[in-house]
Amino acid sequence: MFLISLKRAIKSGWKSFRRQGGLSFATIFILILTISLVTSLFFFQKTSEYLVESLKEKVDMYVYFQEELTNDRILEIREELSKMPEVKEIVYISREEALERFVERHQGDQDIIGSLDELGRNPLLASLNIKAWDATQYAAISSFLTNASFNDLIYKVDYQQKKSAIDKIFSITDSINTAGVAASIVFAVVAVLVAFNTVRLAIYNRREEIETMRLVGASNWFIRGPFLVQGMIGGIFAVLTTLIVFGIGLYFLAPHIEFLIPGYNIFNYFLNNLWLVVMFQLAAGVGLGALSSWIAVMRYLRV
Repeated sequence: MFLISLKRAIKSGWKSFRRQGGLSFATIFILILTISLVTSLFFFQKTSEYLVESLKEKVDMYVYFQEELTNDRILEIREELSKMPEVKEIVYISREEALERFVERHQGDQDIIGSLDELGRNPLLASLNIKAWDATQYAAISSFLTNASFNDLIYKVDYQQKKSAIDKIFSITDSINTAGVAASIVFAVVAVLVAFNTVRLAIYNRREEIETMRLVGASNWFIRGPFLVQGMIGGIFAVLTTLIVFGIGLYFLAPHIEFLIPGYNIFNYFLNNLWLVVMFQLAAGVGLGALSSWIAVMRYLRV
């Protein structure tokens, strides 16, 4: 009996959906915008997480020492720093090694190499390259160096130069996430209102038929079911359309994103997490369609 009622509700809901072509199209369009925005926010968060993690791996700190400091004393300082729980790795770079790296990096620039030859000595300083377990731990390491007994032996710590860049990355990511969430909420409200009015109009157009069903003793589900199905159909169409558009769009966008973020292929991520994306979109599209229909039915269809 239930299956028969369900089949009838789906058939009737589909007819009502087709009958209101313009409003149904408007509902789907708004739902597509909402689902697209929510899905974009989902992919942006995953992309930003990958980007931030990649940047964290590349973040480091250089401590440069006074020119007259001996290698043995720098190695003693390295040993002391390595005992800090925040420190993951420390690499000692002597003045000679620093010069070799500098020459290799600028070997095609004859002006710089010529200036170095004219100087007649090695102007570079010995340093310690420090990597922390987490980007937030560099502040603690920097504070330790500032208050250390050997602070007067340090020429420069480049943490402050990199701190502003690290903070800016986190700030931009948080701002975009906040704006995306706010925009998603706005579109969700608009989608509910449009779908709500679509179902309300369907109830009005079928008021005589509904009255007849009441008189013959039709059940609440028998009367309300088609209207709930109508809202869900709009959500399903919106999800299918959005899924196809995103699949095609991410396929062509992936090489450009991978060029900017090496090692990250957003289309492969889309394929590997397809079911997660589908469930995410169904929750947004069909959920909003069903919710708006349910609100309209509860308000305008008293049975």
